[in-house]
Amino acid sequence: MPNEPSQMTIPKFRAMKAAGQKITMLTAYDYTMAGLLDATGVEGILVGDSMSMVVQGHPNTLPVTLDEMIYHAEMVGRAVHHALVVVDMPFPSFHLGVWKAIDNAGRILKETRCQAVKLEGGTDQAEVIAGLVSAGIPVMAHCGLRPQSVHQLGGYKVQRDEDKLLADAAAAEQAGAFAVVLECIPAPLAAKITAQLQIPTIGIGAGGGCDGQILVTNDLLGLTSGYVPRFVKAYADLQHTITDAVTRFRDDVRSSKFPTPEQTFK
Repeated sequence: MPNEPSQMTIPKFRAMKAAGQKITMLTAYDYTMAGLLDATGVEGILVGDSMSMVVQGHPNTLPVTLDEMIYHAEMVGRAVHHALVVVDMPFPSFHLGVWKAIDNAGRILKETRCQAVKLEGGTDQAEVIAGLVSAGIPVMAHCGLRPQSVHQLGGYKVQRDEDKLLADAAAAEQAGAFAVVLECIPAPLAAKITAQLQIPTIGIGAGGGCDGQILVTNDLLGLTSGYVPRFVKAYADLQHTITDAVTRFRDDVRSSKFPTPEQTFK
């Protein structure tokens, strides 16, 4: 299906940096939420492997499978008409060699309506990024805190190795990535990386100097229970709203206040 005039494309996404326009991205894992987000005009929607934690209840992103990512990405793709849809490549779908990575990423593009994939890595994944791009698969890179490497990193920590972070971001750009997510990096360093790259940087816990920002939608809506990262700003308290609505429904049923004649067929 041809791109609609207002549909976000890879070239449009990249051009926003040069135009000085900030980029907004959020996560989605299902049809309903994806449609709501798309209607707001956000530029990008990520089907994130954060699904492993947000939807499936795991302690980290490692358990989610490629088939599960494709299943949810297909739902999201059917709901989105304007935003750029990017799908995370789950662990270890891009660690098995370039050809296997192309095969796995190809499945994502063929079986969903997404336009790009995202993978964690910089210098260590430059060959894979280049291979995917050469196969016509747009790649968003992810540097800084890499949740799939949580065991190797020793937990979810701010990443401060300037030389490594600069090298990773540069390697991702040189390999052909069209954008790079910078996660949990000191703001001055993220701004420095942003200034040195020609491609957009999308920050999450990396300060306002990035070209754009992304959050997990459940965090933004106040749906997250327990620990919430410092970099999150909750714009709503839907956890309380939902709990209150369900409690009132429960009470109305128990007291025979629901259904009323207005909700009843005659």
